[in-house]
Amino acid sequence: MSTRPQEESYKHKKVISIGVVSELTGLSQRQIRYYEERKLVFPDRSKGTRKYSFADVELLMNIANQREEGVSTWEIRQQMSKELRERMLKGQMNAHFRRRS
Repeated sequence: MSTRPQEESYKHKKVISIGVVSELTGLSQRQIRYYEERKLVFPDRSKGTRKYSFADVELLMNIANQREEGVSTWEIRQQMSKELRERMLKGQMNAHFRRRS
């Protein structure tokens, strides 16, 4: 029995406060909000507080590493958009060919 679906469910639940995300990533709360403004991360809002997932934490760490290497936020967003389009296209192709089987 695989635990993969359960792993995915906890990894994407938006339950972590910005303060904890700051501690986990080493980023300041201001940096985290800036990456949100640049549309690189999308926290949920609950009563005015931001809530992040473990997947968001991983994403923010990846963003911080790229920024240290000199990659601009615009370039990061372009790469993220490209990866999303590729995943969507792959999903559409998989769904199409599964129906034909």
